[in-house]
Amino acid sequence: MPALARWSASLVAIVAAALAGPLDARAAQTAQAASSAPLDVSIVYLGNPGDAGWTYAHERGISAAQKVLGGEMQLKRIENVPENADAERVFRDRAAKGDKVVIGTSFGYMDAMMKVARDYPDTVFLHCSGYKSARNFGNFNGKVYESAYLAGVLAGYTSKTHVLGFVGSVPIPEVIRNIDAFALGARSVAPQTVVKVVWISSWFDPGKERQAAETLIGMNADVLLQNTDSTATMSVAEAHHVHAFGWDSDMSQWGPHAHLGSVAYDWSKYYVKAIEAVRQGTWTNQPVYWGVKEGITDLVHVNAQAAPPEALRTLAERRAALVAGTLDPFAGPIKDQKGQTRVAAGTALSAADANRLDWFVDGVQGSLPQ
Repeated sequence: MPALARWSASLVAIVAAALAGPLDARAAQTAQAASSAPLDVSIVYLGNPGDAGWTYAHERGISAAQKVLGGEMQLKRIENVPENADAERVFRDRAAKGDKVVIGTSFGYMDAMMKVARDYPDTVFLHCSGYKSARNFGNFNGKVYESAYLAGVLAGYTSKTHVLGFVGSVPIPEVIRNIDAFALGARSVAPQTVVKVVWISSWFDPGKERQAAETLIGMNADVLLQNTDSTATMSVAEAHHVHAFGWDSDMSQWGPHAHLGSVAYDWSKYYVKAIEAVRQGTWTNQPVYWGVKEGITDLVHVNAQAAPPEALRTLAERRAALVAGTLDPFAGPIKDQKGQTRVAAGTALSAADANRLDWFVDGVQGSLPQ
């Protein structure tokens, strides 16, 4: 089996540095006193694990952490919590019931979690994909744009029409970043490539995802990627005999011929580290942002039969550079759709600018919804 196939079959198991530094003396004393009792942890989902996408990936991660930590944690799952007043009610209820760790897995939970965190200073709130923090409120995310960049490289080599399609969910900076990275990867090996975007304004709506994928194919796109949570795009690609990538998890079973690879997560590494740190009284609210190097995200289950050999060699080289820290997908020079230089040569997009990204790179055809 080629080296690339071996590493792409599953996410890389690289353990990152543990979170360190005491939250405060009281938390440390409390953790020590409670060391013999399981830590009450709750995780709140926007959807349900059956989506095969975002929620499924988090469920796999927390389940793996539960196995590793064993009796050290007691877990409560709450599914199908919308990003509205219901979210605050759920977070408040879990904190009031004594949970020491409350995890929110959707960007739209951020403000509700922050509000509740102020009222429950002895509970640690972990928010995925946000940017706010407080003494007992921290955020974490994966550099999934790195895997989207790798998908773009593979798509650039594979596309016959040099038109790629992207099904966009909600136009937050993270999604824009993924679209841009996909385009940058593709155009790094096939400069004539364009990426067309169709938005559905939802994280999970299989019907709209299906329609968007069909629209993109009608626009001559022969490789599709999506930042949505169902398998609809892959199924459409399979039916229309074009290629596609899975998102959040390995979606190869829904398109055995269409599947080129899947942009996937492994959240277990973070969950084990964070929960154990809370238990030991060493947790801090420092943001955690891990990527391919740390094994949180990767392009998995690459279809070596559908890709030209040169693509596999380049893909392996680019991935190795991401692990080594010598490749930044957002290193300049980078121009936007209007030809304006946004990232100068010799520099890279800063973390602050990446977190408020609101523009498309050159080669992306589409606009941002108001």
